[in-house]
Amino acid sequence: MSRIPDTQMTPDGPAYEGRLLDRADEPVVDQGAPFDIRTLVSRRGILGLVVLGAGTATLAACAPSASGAATTAATATSTATPTASATPSATATSAAAALPSGEIPDETAGPYPGDGSNGPDILEQSGIVRSDLRSSLDGGATAAGVPMTLNLTIFDTATGDVPLTGAAVYVWHCDDQGRYSMYSSGIENESYLRGVQVVGSDGVVSFTSIFPGCYDGRWPHIHFEVYPNVDAITDASNAIATSQVALPQAACDVVYADAAYPSSASNLSRVSLESDNVFGDDGGALELATATGDNSTGWTVALGVRVDTTTTPTAGAMPGGR
Repeated sequence: MSRIPDTQMTPDGPAYEGRLLDRADEPVVDQGAPFDIRTLVSRRGILGLVVLGAGTATLAACAPSASGAATTAATATSTATPTASATPSATATSAAAALPSGEIPDETAGPYPGDGSNGPDILEQSGIVRSDLRSSLDGGATAAGVPMTLNLTIFDTATGDVPLTGAAVYVWHCDDQGRYSMYSSGIENESYLRGVQVVGSDGVVSFTSIFPGCYDGRWPHIHFEVYPNVDAITDASNAIATSQVALPQAACDVVYADAAYPSSASNLSRVSLESDNVFGDDGGALELATATGDNSTGWTVALGVRVDTTTTPTAGAMPGGR
């Protein structure tokens, strides 16, 4: 069991690392995502480039490995055929994605958001601000599957497509069996494959996870919500963008040959980007990510996301998604 961090009493109430607790009657570990994010931002301000260098080195050193096919694919698109080439492993990079041609489409968050809009609210739990999504927050199960790094570059179109620095991005997706933590039968008490990161000066948020499976009726995808700042994440209705990342078929074909994904290949064969109930409008033109890697060292999935902070979102929460 991890040690509960110490707090200090001040004239204004209990504080941790010089910051007053949002919930004075609860311990640090129960302060929730906004407190975690502000603590993270404060630490970044203190440590500066030292943290950036150490964090990059740590992620590279801790890059996961997985059993399964060692086939390597070049940069994947929805129609490309996997070919053998040397490609980067699934370690976090600071390279921003290219600017997309349009604003990211608003999409449903589906029935399993875990943001409080449909039952459970993981954003109230301390520890949700993290880059590695593979384990449950309370030390429960760890999701199995082919390793994946997800890099999203968030642009603010209202200010000339500069990085949306300071925004909070919440990401979640299904496991290798197509199940969602906090909702699906047998894993209702797990919280893996969900996490929040804050957009840096380069516009990039990076997550270490596993490649999602393909469940019946949906194209393989990753959900995300963008919040304007660290405090807005307390309410799902504050999201300024809710959308999904479509995974390229070439990468999916290679990953789903792995034994960890017993039904994904069959499910994928019965759906296309054009027939999918989310991406079908335009074949996922602005949501289709690039993917490089292999099943042994892992995959790097990347997408540029343009967000217009002056418009009102038209999607979110229920229904749909499965």
